[in-house]
Amino acid sequence: MTTAHIRNFCIIAHIDHGKSTLADRILDLTQAITEREKRDQYLDTMELEQERGITIKAQSVRLKYKANDGQEYYFNLIDTPGHVDFTYEVSKSLSACEGAILIVDAAQGVEAQTVANLYLALDNNLTIIPVVNKIDLPNADIERAKLELEDLGVDSSDAVCISAKTGLNVEKVLEAVVKIIPPPSDMSQKPLKALIFDSWYDSYKGVIVLTRVFEGKIQKGQKIRLVASQRTYEVQELGFFTPKPIPVVELCSGEVGFVICAIKNIGDTKVGETITDEEHPCEKPLPDFKDVKPLVYSGFFPTSAKEFDPLRDALEKLQLNDYSFCFEPESSVALGSGFRCGFLGLLHMEIIQQRLEREYNLNLIATAPSVVYEIILNNKDMIHIENPSELPDPTKIDEIREPMVEVHIHTPPDYIGALITLCIDRRGIQKKIEYLSDRRAVLSFNLPFNEIIFDFYDKLKSISQGYASMDYNVIGYQTSDLVKLDILVNGKPVDALSFIVHRTRAFHKGRELVKKMREVIPRQMFEVALQAAIGSRVIARESVKALRKNVTAKCYGGDITRKRKLLEKQKAGKKKMKMIGNVEIPQEAFLAILKVED
Repeated sequence: MTTAHIRNFCIIAHIDHGKSTLADRILDLTQAITEREKRDQYLDTMELEQERGITIKAQSVRLKYKANDGQEYYFNLIDTPGHVDFTYEVSKSLSACEGAILIVDAAQGVEAQTVANLYLALDNNLTIIPVVNKIDLPNADIERAKLELEDLGVDSSDAVCISAKTGLNVEKVLEAVVKIIPPPSDMSQKPLKALIFDSWYDSYKGVIVLTRVFEGKIQKGQKIRLVASQRTYEVQELGFFTPKPIPVVELCSGEVGFVICAIKNIGDTKVGETITDEEHPCEKPLPDFKDVKPLVYSGFFPTSAKEFDPLRDALEKLQLNDYSFCFEPESSVALGSGFRCGFLGLLHMEIIQQRLEREYNLNLIATAPSVVYEIILNNKDMIHIENPSELPDPTKIDEIREPMVEVHIHTPPDYIGALITLCIDRRGIQKKIEYLSDRRAVLSFNLPFNEIIFDFYDKLKSISQGYASMDYNVIGYQTSDLVKLDILVNGKPVDALSFIVHRTRAFHKGRELVKKMREVIPRQMFEVALQAAIGSRVIARESVKALRKNVTAKCYGGDITRKRKLLEKQKAGKKKMKMIGNVEIPQEAFLAILKVED
């Protein structure tokens, strides 16, 4: 097979614009799956993806297509996520392609992630095929969608208008792939140079690596070297997904496939690593992926100490599959040993937690998410903290700086007023408003990152009835009047419930949080005091009333002193119990922080 008949491309779009549905229709047209195997979102293999209707992991598949010119072509298609929290999945997939299908919903037009993913593709010098989807909807406006693409600098005169749901005009997309996306260069005579752009762990085969061969070829039995880790392995299996795994004896220049070398050390196969030949290595490795800095941090603690090692193993395997999150051991007075994990956003955190619980059968407690703060000490040293419990003594702090993000909100003009109010309530600074058309505007705000990680996106969708979308990027740090809010249970601070908040909001958040915790902490045989405090100053208090046993039930008649004696004995017992008793804090108490209304 010559490289002239290979096309490597991915599908990019905003969330819910029809990427996975188009991938389903392409699978149908290329007869990659049988009628019996058909189901919606076929490439979304995770239970969570099908349950939520979103793509979480990019999926690669190789398809054979006979074009109208009579030639057979091989498509290496990658279906990518659309949510902002999974941008890293998109960026690493783009590195393995020469082109991208950019989908725009005809009813909703260009959205925030449409713009972000387009710029990612252009940064990778990919050829763009614009596609307008959902033209069968009654409120579809094809011309408006094309105009919005033109505003982004994309030539939409030849944009393919389709309905991925019904299959209308999908064949034209495949013809456009053949004609517009360039084939990979033929570099088969050069020394091996291949890119690892995904990997996952298999209990029987070890690490399975998904790779794109740029130069040379990989053959079964060949000795290969991973450039960064300087580890050498022998290739045991090669193949590609159709979407079923098909074994081959070699992968040539321009092809995408999987490599199995019985790799047991999970840390060796970093995404972005270059594979080369052991005897004839390439002169220069491929450029590494840009390191992703986690934006949101949370602690994951097993409910049982016996699950600590299984949790560590599970995190290592998930990190292999998703290199955009990191973890390190952490110890909490209240929760014991666990891990401090970094994520790209709140949805990313939620997905990782659910995957750990479902795929690895772990019972976890997740602490409230927080961002990274810069602390300037009195001696002018600067430290970074990810955990509120690491905040130094206030007397040693000169200033606290919080991360700021530039948020771009795409919305119909009807909701601009309410969205501006939402942003200003979250301490936002308005930068500009752009009207792309009479039905689409873009709001630009600078906002503290810790103000948008909890429920900002939900409120944005609620206010705009689902029409608004957002994208953000970190722009730096800004000095703010921040304090650490501690939560005390029976006078003892629970470090896992501490969080950093702006001083003007501390009283309200503290009061609301202890109210919610009172509802979720189970009643004990003694009264439980819940307090919110800044330093030594308590700013809010609630009590969980004690369960009461009627110890005087057996006293019928007789002297009142008999009853008093029993009640005094019970009172003394409760006092002792309160001194030595522990209060078990359920997961709902940690989730209460996320539900505190402003």
